[in-house]
Amino acid sequence: MSTLIDFAALKQDYADLTTALPQLFKTLPGYINPNQELIYAVACISFNPIFWNIVARLEYKTHFLTKITRSAKLGCYLLALTIFSLGIYRDHVYQLALETQPTFEPFASSLIAKSLAVALFGFGNVLVLSSMWALGVTGTYLGDYFGILMKERVTGFPFNINDNPMYNGSTLCFLGVGLWYGKPAGLVVSLYVWIMYKIALLFEEPFTARIYELHMKLD
Repeated sequence: MSTLIDFAALKQDYADLTTALPQLFKTLPGYINPNQELIYAVACISFNPIFWNIVARLEYKTHFLTKITRSAKLGCYLLALTIFSLGIYRDHVYQLALETQPTFEPFASSLIAKSLAVALFGFGNVLVLSSMWALGVTGTYLGDYFGILMKERVTGFPFNINDNPMYNGSTLCFLGVGLWYGKPAGLVVSLYVWIMYKIALLFEEPFTARIYELHMKLD
């Protein structure tokens, strides 16, 4: 009997969501409060990929981090620690910003929405953590720019199911958090995160390819 009751509740939950979603799309601007907290969160999201691309290219051209630490690997570790710390701070700022945003109650009270949020956040973390495990610290945090090159392209999980699991996994985490708290602003910010990563890839992928191409010519 409890199974039937649960199924009935889920069916009603689904019906409520399908009814509420069109209304959300019509009133979406009303659920986004462009206050100081949200603007600052978007600024942090924008800053991070710009920062690591500028610093990595500067390192490639001048080796300034290698000179400071007297080691390419230590220089890469320093950049890795900086990027990781900035990411933790960005996530904290994002969550604080969500707390100031209007809540879409059909999401906040929906078991289906909550379950989807957990799945998105969980799978996003699987992509991020497994790619870090596969690449290692230097492979994850721009070791190529320090002259620390991968011996061969990583093709195992998660790269066999997604070309950019770090970035896409991070985007899913943003999306999961926004959905969990029932904040439409979080869904919009997640789209912005995805766009920022796509822009970053436009700079990173050709530059990284050039690094390996030059290395092969020297060999």
